[in-house]
Amino acid sequence: MRGPPDLLVVLTTQWRGQALGVAGDPNARTPALDSLAHEGVVFTRALTPHPFGPFARAAFLTGVPSPANGLRDYYDPLPRNATTLARTLAARGYQTAFFGKWHLAPKDRQAPLVGEAHARQIVEPADRGGFEVWQGFEGGFQLNDPWLQGGDSDTPRRAGGYQSDVLAELAAEWFSRPRQRPRLCVLSLEPPHPPYSAPAAGIAPRDSASLVLPANVPLGGEVEQKARAELAGYYAHIEATDRALGRLLALPELADAVRVVTSVHGDMHGAHGLFRKGWPHEESLRVPLIARFPETFAPGGRTVATPVTLLDLHRWLTGWAEGRTDFDLPAFVRCSMPSVVALPHQCDRTWQAVVEGDWKYVETGDGRPWLLFNLREDPLELVNLADRPGAGDRITALRRRLA
Repeated sequence: MRGPPDLLVVLTTQWRGQALGVAGDPNARTPALDSLAHEGVVFTRALTPHPFGPFARAAFLTGVPSPANGLRDYYDPLPRNATTLARTLAARGYQTAFFGKWHLAPKDRQAPLVGEAHARQIVEPADRGGFEVWQGFEGGFQLNDPWLQGGDSDTPRRAGGYQSDVLAELAAEWFSRPRQRPRLCVLSLEPPHPPYSAPAAGIAPRDSASLVLPANVPLGGEVEQKARAELAGYYAHIEATDRALGRLLALPELADAVRVVTSVHGDMHGAHGLFRKGWPHEESLRVPLIARFPETFAPGGRTVATPVTLLDLHRWLTGWAEGRTDFDLPAFVRCSMPSVVALPHQCDRTWQAVVEGDWKYVETGDGRPWLLFNLREDPLELVNLADRPGAGDRITALRRRLA
């Protein structure tokens, strides 16, 4: 490889960091990502800066957390003049392409968020973040036969097939074209986001009774029943998406590319009796982050246990485009929910958090201590130490990181 490398970033939705074979999840069938992990670098404590789609996407694309990037509310669009990764790398000579879910255009507050109407919403060229090639959709959660716009036509048209397959094939076709300049491709997938009952490209749902649940999911009641029903489909979509990504990641044209797979947030799936995202717990906050590098970069086959976020990934991608061949690690990371999203099962308050070393501290938007965990001793966050005697000094030290 000569000159700056090609860059492929896969952004999934709702894929929590624990749900990988390589992470020890007995329910997950992820041979493609496990292989990528064995050849690359696995960031075992990667977090989303904001466990809700639009906020996380805007933070990744701009390198700036919400609300400073312009998104405070779920319905806020990405500002048209935002300095995005596409614009930054285009200025460095990169071709740029985006395929898939955008979720950052102006939204109609009265329109349903799920269904064909949202999937067919027009995303104006000025609202596409500066990508040279853009084929995708605003949202709608159509996991099969997605509506696409951009490319040859800005009129939405239906593409037959499972969404992860359709979009991965678009990215593969783009990379198969003659390389004129270094390339950045962001592939943005909705799976494994709900509806978990949607068909998953011929992969049957798991037997819900045989699923292994973590110890922080309450057993014997409605929470367990709902968690098992959801996870049966969730793991089918994970397997189907892993299969689609396996074909893309194996392209000869990507042999010398930086290949990254991550997610914008996870899903609680009954942990602590909670569902969906927006919560500051690990199931909502922790995401996969696997990077496979060219031979001239940092060696693969290793794990990094330092907490990082998608904001760090933005910074690394910019550095790799400028010729760096490594990644710097932060001393601590911050995460937050900048506003309450009034949708079922979502977090009911704003909050901000800091993760430093083994410790996670969370306070409410008005500055009250809420959660404190030692994640090394209590990875499932079963014991909240925020109100325990002797926690004051630890909280005071961590709160300084939020200033």
